[in-house]
Amino acid sequence: MGVLYKSTRNSDNVVTSSQAILMGLSVDGGLFVPDHMPKLDVSLETLAGFDYKQTAYEVMKLFLSDFTEEELKACINRAYDAKFDIPQITQLHEADGAYYLELYHGATIAFKDMALSILPHLMTTAARKNHIFNEIVILTATSGDTGKAALAGFADVPGTRIIVFYPKHGVSPIQEKQMVTQTGENTCVIGIEGNFDDAQSGVKAIFSDSELRGRMNAAGLQFSSANSINIGRLVPQIVYYVYAYGQLVKSGEIECGDEINITVPTGNFGNILAAYYAKQMGLPVRKLICASNSNKVLVDFFRTGTYDRNRKFILTMSPSMDILISSNLERLIYSLCGCDSEKCAAFMDNLKTDGKYTISDEMKAGLSGFASGFADEEETLEEIRAVYDRSHYVIDTHTAVASRVYRKYREETGDERKTVIASTASPFKFSRSVMKAIGTIPEGADDLALADSLSALAGIQLPRAIEEIRSAPVRHRMVIETCDMKNTVEKVLGL
Repeated sequence: MGVLYKSTRNSDNVVTSSQAILMGLSVDGGLFVPDHMPKLDVSLETLAGFDYKQTAYEVMKLFLSDFTEEELKACINRAYDAKFDIPQITQLHEADGAYYLELYHGATIAFKDMALSILPHLMTTAARKNHIFNEIVILTATSGDTGKAALAGFADVPGTRIIVFYPKHGVSPIQEKQMVTQTGENTCVIGIEGNFDDAQSGVKAIFSDSELRGRMNAAGLQFSSANSINIGRLVPQIVYYVYAYGQLVKSGEIECGDEINITVPTGNFGNILAAYYAKQMGLPVRKLICASNSNKVLVDFFRTGTYDRNRKFILTMSPSMDILISSNLERLIYSLCGCDSEKCAAFMDNLKTDGKYTISDEMKAGLSGFASGFADEEETLEEIRAVYDRSHYVIDTHTAVASRVYRKYREETGDERKTVIASTASPFKFSRSVMKAIGTIPEGADDLALADSLSALAGIQLPRAIEEIRSAPVRHRMVIETCDMKNTVEKVLGL
């Protein structure tokens, strides 16, 4: 039986996968979740012999069941091509007692490329399937990486426009330069005087505005999202965990059926939720280790059962994790409360009104497959230095958070299972922090100069994405207050 999608806040709202991709967010504000969890229907031995595209098809066909084989394979082939700088798309690098899953070999050198390279093709295919003739407006908030990857994916795609909001003072200089130099007549990048949570809340409010939705429809426009709230973003992320397991089997590091651990640097909870879904599908995973930076709202939730965003927002050197409202956690909450949408909606209402909620002991017992921990700024720098000194392997600030949390977990538990660490961004994207950890920073050097220094010091070729922005002109200069987000969208769209 094919998978349909229900809203986490109203189980009566049921749609197909292509409809869920087009909508992005349910009209009731909920997130779309599978009505049942499909199981892998090929053996782990078989998967070990598959390349990335073959693995992608075997996983995605189960979740996107109203796409034909021809449609889905066409999307996969268009997405995973020469945009990636290695033919295998992603790879495992063994270093310092763990396996780093390098998810940053795409066009924007961050893990978001793994899903956002295919989302535009899924979306345009979904539009044709559903006889949608409106222009699709991608409305997205970013904490640094989603924005550029979405912009690159949707730039000049016929029948689409894309508007990206980012925290003006909450991303790295290279992340910002990547976004504000983005080409494409259908692209718009806007900085806000606020943090990512402000941007994300503003986008959700715009999505939920029925009056605006009506005016857009009259103008031949409709919203969708490139954030991981879109199931079309989440499903492709499941693929790389399944692929990583197959590669461990193929290399002889594990036997089929052996359990592994997966450690993920976590902000909006989408990337680790994808690993959770992979486990639900039958991938042999013992622990999912949720790694946070100093914004450790998720760590506190896993340890206490209370999610409380009422705390100071901290700007860190791992900005893509600087998040206090982890949207995708809602999908896990829905699962934990027995897929009861009324209960899930009540928790989300409490989060909106009081800034917190507490799950029951029974629900908390459902978190036993997770472990959690955090690394502060000093520990993050120490981890970059330690991994480099011991293995001559360079990791970025987000990967370092995950690496340090995994090291703590292993020391505390003695769990020596093979562990995959999601390496979510190229170290060149955060060259200032990485150079601070392993080298020296010349006075007055900008982040692009430091990327050159990092390349020379570590003997790593500078990624094409860095070279491209070196002399690229700034095309997007708009900065607004958070309260002006809706009015700005209306002006951009000519409403």
